[in-house]
Amino acid sequence: MKPRVIAAAAVAILVAVVGVQVSGQRAPAGPRIEISFAPGARGEPVTGMVYVAVSRESPRSPIEQTSPTGAPLFSKYVEGLAPGAAATIGGADRGHPIKSLRDLPAGEYWMQPFVNVYTRFPRADGKTVWMHMDQWEGQNWKRSPGNIVGDPVKVRFDPGSTEPIRLVAGKVIPPIQPPADTAMVKRFRMQSALLTKWWGHPIYIGATVLLPKDYDAHPGVKYPVNYIQGHFSLGAPGRFGGGGDFDRLWLADGTPRFLYVTLQHPSPYYDDSYGVNSENNGPYGDALITELVPEIEKRFRAIPEPWARMLSGGSTGGWIAAAHQVFYPDFYGGSFASCPDSVDFNYHQIVNIYKDPNAYVIDKGWMKVERPAQRLPDGNIQTMMKDENAFELVVGDKSRSGGQWDIWEATYSPVGPDGYPMRVWNKETGEIDKAVAERWKRYDLRDILETNWATLGPKVAHKLHVYVGDMDSYYLNDAVERLNEFLTKADNPKFTGEIAFQRRAPHCWGPRAADLLQKMTAQVGKIAPAGADLKSWRY
Repeated sequence: MKPRVIAAAAVAILVAVVGVQVSGQRAPAGPRIEISFAPGARGEPVTGMVYVAVSRESPRSPIEQTSPTGAPLFSKYVEGLAPGAAATIGGADRGHPIKSLRDLPAGEYWMQPFVNVYTRFPRADGKTVWMHMDQWEGQNWKRSPGNIVGDPVKVRFDPGSTEPIRLVAGKVIPPIQPPADTAMVKRFRMQSALLTKWWGHPIYIGATVLLPKDYDAHPGVKYPVNYIQGHFSLGAPGRFGGGGDFDRLWLADGTPRFLYVTLQHPSPYYDDSYGVNSENNGPYGDALITELVPEIEKRFRAIPEPWARMLSGGSTGGWIAAAHQVFYPDFYGGSFASCPDSVDFNYHQIVNIYKDPNAYVIDKGWMKVERPAQRLPDGNIQTMMKDENAFELVVGDKSRSGGQWDIWEATYSPVGPDGYPMRVWNKETGEIDKAVAERWKRYDLRDILETNWATLGPKVAHKLHVYVGDMDSYYLNDAVERLNEFLTKADNPKFTGEIAFQRRAPHCWGPRAADLLQKMTAQVGKIAPAGADLKSWRY
């Protein structure tokens, strides 16, 4: 009997030990933050992103301090989160620049909760996606109307504690109030039939128009137009009204009289749609050409002819200005693109998406060298590729961050099986998908021009003008170098536009207002047909 008693006791002890181990595995395995939104702030469930931002500083908004090189941000995607219910951010959830709550050192911090509300889009391509719907703020989740923010709270944090920190988001961000129109600055917004049908949800586009001096005093005059491309803004073109040099130029005697127009076309992916037709973004190019521009030319006295339509812009706007001239060569009479985003994907900034195996590192065998994303004119590095992408992934997966790298994927990539853009590279590792990269060639402007020069050349060889600093902050000059190499050798026809580089200039170098206006005026004169009115608007 005794041996059996000993055995039974041993079994009991073993069960007890195993029980403790199992119980330990099921218990919370680290720190956690529970975030809810107050029923008084929103009465409906939320599908979207829940965030907590952490700062060592005063209660100045920790959310506003987050960036690729800023304060820590942690996030979690939620579906149907009810008012008052908590979403838990734990050690397994994403963070940047600290990857996990488990890695946040013990101490006192200011923490701030935030809820980014998504909208359901039943698209015309048969895919249903959840995205943040722009509220005419320019796809900026930190200030988007309808999103919910909490006050910063000072807490003591211990990564070894399993006691949750509870935060409540209780303030709804109010609607944007557009600036009031003035005698010379006019704004309008319109629902796009094309985009609304494609997205399965109302989509709006718009414009801000700066009228020339004495517009009302010359009711019979029609004007050429500078269609200014770029990031979302409700400010006046050229920042007119601020009392600076542009105001003096615009109101001076002898200044050529143009309409200056900035276009607003934010998408569910970014503050600017990039202005082209896209598998993920929809027919934004066609919407601008067939809906927005005709509406502008109907409301204001524009010369509705290609020779009087100029394009300009910098950075994002620089790419759009060049791309619209290439994709719609008969619609515009000239493009003046400053510091454009990559016009050749052999240099997507400094990544060759066609040949490089990895976007973040260069493998040297014994070590891996990280790629930078931003520099100063003296070469000092500001951010790294991996960090910019990591921050975007924390803000939103599936290219939903509203960030720069994600909009490029939303614009250039094919649609994935889940309805979201296919990754050109793995967001966490940087490994490049060559099949997806090959599909990007549809938007590789240098490749398009070289491949189709026989037909495109006669239409654009005299219309393309590109300007960039040779120390562009985002390495965009390298792609322009490759474009320049092709254009200087192009034949039948010869390239007669302009490619200019400025030594040691950062992002975003290009012609200043007076110089640009003179260049556009000269371009109008070069391409206008015989008998065109080139005088009435030169008062």
